[in-house]
Amino acid sequence: MSLHEDAVLVLKAYEDQPELRELYLEHLAAHPDGVYKPCGAGHVTGSALVIDPARGRVLLTLHKKLGMWLQMGGHCEPGDRSLADVALREAREESGIASGLTLLDGGPVRLDRHAIPAPCHWHLDVQYAALAPADAVAEISEESLDLRWFPYGQVAAVADTSVVRLLEATLARLGG
Repeated sequence: MSLHEDAVLVLKAYEDQPELRELYLEHLAAHPDGVYKPCGAGHVTGSALVIDPARGRVLLTLHKKLGMWLQMGGHCEPGDRSLADVALREAREESGIASGLTLLDGGPVRLDRHAIPAPCHWHLDVQYAALAPADAVAEISEESLDLRWFPYGQVAAVADTSVVRLLEATLARLGG
């Protein structure tokens, strides 16, 4: 199965945010290359909020280009087989946590569509949550200005609404 086909199946199974889900599916139907960065109409991205429920904290990266505290995430690459693979790969690369990260069960937690500068116009982000192992040691990557653990209660003070909503949806899925 191709990454494009996986994205369609994942999105069809996703039951929340129906209008945004339909917009993603329309994009993929119109653009066979819609999961990859060269698609000028926008492209699907994958991200993961790295969370440590035992300590009540999340790991955020200070994005080098945007100067914002965000979850780990990025573009689909030709070797990726699924959106879950994209999210987990990006979480590993950007957090420096090489092993032990696992995606929270249940598929994507949220969708977020945000404008980006030309030549691309939109990121259609499929957002997951990744559980960090108890002994996780984060290491800053070259894509970040900084990398830091934040208690749940501090996220709204440092991150934008998209990250706050992702945290809220993740905590709801965790039952907290």
